[in-house]
Amino acid sequence: MHVPDGFINAPTSAVTGVVAAGAVAVSLRGARRELDERTAPLAGLVAAFIFAVQMLNFPVAAGTSGHLLGGALAAILVGPYTGVLCVSVVLLMQGILFADGGLTALGVNITDMAIVTTVVAYALFRGLVKVLPRTRRSVTVASFVAALVSVPAAALAFTFLYWIGGTTDVAIGKVATAMIGVHVLIGVGEAAITALTVGAVVAVRPDLVYGARGLGQRLKLRVNGELVDAPSDTGPAPAPAAARSHRKVWITGLVASLVLAGFVSFYASADPDGLEKVASDKGIDEKAEEHANADSPLADYGVEDIADARVSGGLAGVIGVGVTVVAGSAVFWAVRRRRNDDTSPSSTETTV
Repeated sequence: MHVPDGFINAPTSAVTGVVAAGAVAVSLRGARRELDERTAPLAGLVAAFIFAVQMLNFPVAAGTSGHLLGGALAAILVGPYTGVLCVSVVLLMQGILFADGGLTALGVNITDMAIVTTVVAYALFRGLVKVLPRTRRSVTVASFVAALVSVPAAALAFTFLYWIGGTTDVAIGKVATAMIGVHVLIGVGEAAITALTVGAVVAVRPDLVYGARGLGQRLKLRVNGELVDAPSDTGPAPAPAAARSHRKVWITGLVASLVLAGFVSFYASADPDGLEKVASDKGIDEKAEEHANADSPLADYGVEDIADARVSGGLAGVIGVGVTVVAGSAVFWAVRRRRNDDTSPSSTETTV
């Protein structure tokens, strides 16, 4: 659903740019509370994984494909504020290096694909885990539903932006029907990928899933024949041995991302994604503009001057994963360090 330049007029793009910048600023502050010794090392990896999976377009209807948006996945794994930053890093790397998503439309894409999907998905996810049984399976089920709803929500958000600032004269009802219809189907794929990923992590390292925190059952004691909650001052349960290090999970995730982007992506569907198909069918793309970085050596997810499509696309994917994990890790390391500086003893006043 990467919006290219020319779909949305300049004033609307500028406003969404301001909205996106404000949301990123708020997310940078909010991420300080989310990023701890468990999530900080993995946030950059989550961004890289989303980049890799976004290369895997899957068929959803005749002549149409879809791909992961990633807002729900990021929010559930590392928190909603950090999730906005993860998807924003991915969109920035895609726009600059791969000419995917317009540069003047970057605010539109961040608003639509990072903010809307993350907010909608995480709000729904939190509501579901409060009413479902407090189990790991409930986390997976809630992840599926939240991801499913987040995609048509993003399609609806694009429709709203097009209604305000679209550059072509197409009936908004037709746009809404086409966009929401195809993205409901894409949402099923998004939900499956999100639920499988969250479920896999929850199964082996539930302590690393931000959305699964606080779901553990409190210890019960029998007092005078009745079950009561055990005192909470006994301290937290000791972490399992696997929780002592994130290295194994990090390496596994990175290898999976490299394999997906470097090898599996070659077998992705070549059909246009939901937005591209709707834009072509309804005439939304009549005033689409060439990307400012169309001459990038990595444009269209291929390496310039490499004739073999498999090698070219695979190498571009590997480069993209590497750049994204480095850029994302740098951002989250800086945010984490800022949190440590803010909470250090030297930064607080002491009174006597």
